[in-house]
Amino acid sequence: MSPTFEETVIATLAEDLPVGVWVARAPDGAFVYANRTFADIMGMDPRADVAVGEYAQPYGIYDLEGRLYAEEKLPFVRALAERKTVMVDDLVIHRHDGRRVHVRAFAKPVFDAADTLTHVIICFFDITTEVEAKRGRAESEARLHLAQRMEAVGKLAGGIAHDFNNLLTVIRSLASTMAASEPSAERRESFRMIDEVGERAMQLTRGLLGFAGRKQKFPAAVSLNVVLGKMAQLLERTLDKRIELVLELQARSSEIAGDLSQLEQVVMNLVVNARDAMPDGGRLTLRTRERDGRVLLEVADTGVGIDPAIRHRIFEPYFTTKGGREAGTGLGLATAYGIVESHRGTIEALDGEPRGTLMRLSFPHAAPGTLRMTPPEPGRPMEAGAGLVLLVEDEKLVRVATFRALKQLGYDVVACADGDEAVDVYRARHHELEAVVLDLVMPKLSGVETIEAMREIDDGVPVLLTSGYASDDELKQLRALGVRAFLNKPYDIGELSRALAEVISGAADVL
Repeated sequence: MSPTFEETVIATLAEDLPVGVWVARAPDGAFVYANRTFADIMGMDPRADVAVGEYAQPYGIYDLEGRLYAEEKLPFVRALAERKTVMVDDLVIHRHDGRRVHVRAFAKPVFDAADTLTHVIICFFDITTEVEAKRGRAESEARLHLAQRMEAVGKLAGGIAHDFNNLLTVIRSLASTMAASEPSAERRESFRMIDEVGERAMQLTRGLLGFAGRKQKFPAAVSLNVVLGKMAQLLERTLDKRIELVLELQARSSEIAGDLSQLEQVVMNLVVNARDAMPDGGRLTLRTRERDGRVLLEVADTGVGIDPAIRHRIFEPYFTTKGGREAGTGLGLATAYGIVESHRGTIEALDGEPRGTLMRLSFPHAAPGTLRMTPPEPGRPMEAGAGLVLLVEDEKLVRVATFRALKQLGYDVVACADGDEAVDVYRARHHELEAVVLDLVMPKLSGVETIEAMREIDDGVPVLLTSGYASDDELKQLRALGVRAFLNKPYDIGELSRALAEVISGAADVL
């Protein structure tokens, strides 16, 4: 029998609806009708060769977790069982062309005059854009929440590290000073061990400062290709032989403004995490490439991956999933996060392909003309000095330890506990001074304010600044004031002697 005019009109309207329409008989699910939009959503024509109990596989219907959708939960089956309109919005169509389409479906049962369920009509809505927008908002909110939490914890970590740096400066300075004048070889070795412990503790505080994201000034252009190339040479000799190391230096221009040792620390921390995720071996890929005007550094493994439930916590300090012999401090990724942030970069953990984890770091290119600075030579001897030095340090123990170190090096020393006192001494004796050793962070007058007051009296006396860290704004001010050198706390007597000698001789680079 030919369709009536009304049936033709209805079919024409249904065909052009922006909603997928699919009709099947009850209870066997025999196919009756589907419109063009249904085929567009599914990426295929309707299947007349399938029926109830076998829809998911042929049509590629999956749930949000990537599992094949349970047949008993499909909207057609539920409408039959519940005899009412049902809605589901967790269908994901895995099309044959590779696209993923998120679908919301309404299934309505149709009854005849005898209240017998004869058909089920299902309307399919493509909600992919809605789902992706919602996911994007959720990810953005999660990133904001993480950034706020990391900032709060970072401030705490930075404050703790600053106080520890002062304590470690005292320990290292006194240990190295006493060792330099100790005739007993056994006692010298004991002092050396104290200094070594202080140096190890220094690495921890620098890790905390790195996590705190302190914005340091990085005057050197560092090639990430060079960093990964050097790391690969080391790792080839030290990694488990079951781990295949792949080096992909795809970035033509891989230079960023940074600190070589800190960037090497970041790579090593990420490599250690990747190694621990592959206890039975796998592939470790170190890669550089460029995208959107930035340099990407990627560390990819084929290991066990990161549980999505804890991914938002992996950069928190002291958070670790390692146990037993592999147990760590939980500072590896936290330190990497802070160092990357201080380099104006970003770091994110992504799912690897086809498995494992991809850690992606993104940095801005180094500005044209960025200098390449020569790293300090390890093992250089102490350099004795002479003349009057003004020491300005508010922490009493640090002041006493540095005073003794300077005296042992041959300098005459005037020590002040704050900026106001230092300016008074400077006004009276600036013509006698060889240099000023000045702490940056002090109460009353800050280090910057103290230098400004001194420069109004005499701008010819060189200054050696000491601190655990300095912000970009502070460093800009110090450069404008002609400060020649910055000595990181904690330091030992040898580092102090060389930095001060370079300042006095004029050999130190301007900040």
